[in-house]
Amino acid sequence: MELAFLNPLYEHPGSWASAYVDLSQHDEDMHHQRRLTAQAVSRQLREQGADEATCRAVYDAVEALQRSTEPYGRALFARDGEVVLQVPLTQAPPHGLVHWGTLPHVTPLLDLAGEDPVSLVAYIDRTGADFELRSAVLQEEAGHVTGSRQWPMHRAKASDWSERHFQLKVENTWEHNAREVAEALAACQAETGADLLILCGEERECRSVHEQLPKHVRDRAVETAHGIGSRLLPREVEEIRARHVRERILAEVDRYRAARTPDEERRTAAVEGVPQLIEAAREHRLAELLIRPDAPDTQREVWIGEDPDQLAARRTELRNLGEQHSWAARADDALVRAAVVTDAPVLSLTPVLAETGDEVPAGGMGALLRWKE
Repeated sequence: MELAFLNPLYEHPGSWASAYVDLSQHDEDMHHQRRLTAQAVSRQLREQGADEATCRAVYDAVEALQRSTEPYGRALFARDGEVVLQVPLTQAPPHGLVHWGTLPHVTPLLDLAGEDPVSLVAYIDRTGADFELRSAVLQEEAGHVTGSRQWPMHRAKASDWSERHFQLKVENTWEHNAREVAEALAACQAETGADLLILCGEERECRSVHEQLPKHVRDRAVETAHGIGSRLLPREVEEIRARHVRERILAEVDRYRAARTPDEERRTAAVEGVPQLIEAAREHRLAELLIRPDAPDTQREVWIGEDPDQLAARRTELRNLGEQHSWAARADDALVRAAVVTDAPVLSLTPVLAETGDEVPAGGMGALLRWKE
């Protein structure tokens, strides 16, 4: 998950309120329940030591969501009486996920707002295609393309020479239109930034378009058989998206496992465990951070300074490094901060726990590394 949007949370030191609010209830009692939620969130923050101005700011922000039609929820991050960032969620959060601490508690975002690939669905037939954007919270039309060749479109069944010649024209028409659909689809993907392309229609037409896509787009595309004229149900899209996410994460896990094997110079391109991760973060060598949320190492106490690369397993280490000010923080929050400010993606392994269990990475956190320059 790319987390550059979290950078505003790391521009100022100081304690932070983090609240994950469930907005999935949409019945007649919704307004009353959300007012109770606002009261409960501010009360929890106050009990954890948050200042009154920040508790009030979070209360007001949650109460302002009374009429929200968002399907899942919202994460709010606040400090010094101001809500600095709000993030729509793609899953409803568990009850009572509220945190007051030295750093924003952003790790839950990896599962509650992360790995939500925007999907560009192409409904393909022999004359062109309709495009549609889909995500966990989005469904909207994204354009239409009509192939410039509209005749002939139907395959003949007889076998004399003239009809075989007609069949060849049909083949040429299909290929020409497939090329135009593929070009339009690639342009739409570039414009929308879609992570996944879903080709929907008859098998032959989908395959023709798939083969005509540029390679960097072709690698993002999957084909799904579906009747012409019908639309994919939300459940069908979600299954395709979930399978895509799972396969991508498993590929990263395989890459991580391979990177742990020493090369000829006895160097490894991956580390695990808090001490080694801290060392890599201090050297700006995190290339990708892998986390199993709620694993033992995520909640381990570490020490941080004002800058993201000022972190240590023990407070005395920071003092030895010349840092005069230090605060205790959760290991996952400190390492995610270090990853975000150095543009390293962070990946939750929750979708693949059935395949990987609790062995990779050991302790729950690991990283692929950048080589030292």
